Amino acid sequence: MVKVKICGITSAEQAAQAERAGADAVGVVLYPPSPRAVTLEQAVQVKRGLGPFVSSVALLVNSDSAAVERVIDQLQPSLLQFHGDESAEFCQQFDYPYIRAIRVKPGDNIEQLCQPYHRARGLLFDAWDAQRFGGTGRQFDWSLLPQNCPAPLILAGGLDSVNVATAVAVVAPYAVDVSGGVELSPGVKCPQQMAAFIAAAKGLAT
Repeated sequence: MVKVKICGITSAEQAAQAERAGADAVGVVLYPPSPRAVTLEQAVQVKRGLGPFVSSVALLVNSDSAAVERVIDQLQPSLLQFHGDESAEFCQQFDYPYIRAIRVKPGDNIEQLCQPYHRARGLLFDAWDAQRFGGTGRQFDWSLLPQNCPAPLILAGGLDSVNVATAVAVVAPYAVDVSGGVELSPGVKCPQQMAAFIAAAKGLAT
């Protein structure tokens, strides 16, 4: 069964709501320009809202090594998520489990872009945007996804409870990732929308 990550969680209450809805993982955004950004101290509080069997993911965008080390030391997330322009060498230097986001841009050799990150625990594919590192709420052409992904494939980009079942059927990803598709406003998740999304993704919808 496909796994589901709810990203852009901003409070312990939302984290608990995501877990009750059936989320396998929750993500916190440690990137100040994002409307869903939290501080490291707030991220620690978010994690405290989770039970022991739900993964926590810290999303970082072009952070320096010292900042990443602080996240590892203070938050101890299950996974780091590098969502900027980080090289494979940068991601691997921390000897810590990570997933790497690949922004899918038509014309790029996506399979070639993936190869350096073969040590990642997963590769997350999101829509490309010239101005933003994720969180666009836009779907991309799934036919551009690599045929031979060197790590478990995580699908993001414009997913919601209406289209996620189709996405799972067409792409057969290891996991799906949603943020804006289950929100009342940026950073404010809707428990009902989270539950509907997870049910549709996992084929539990009635």
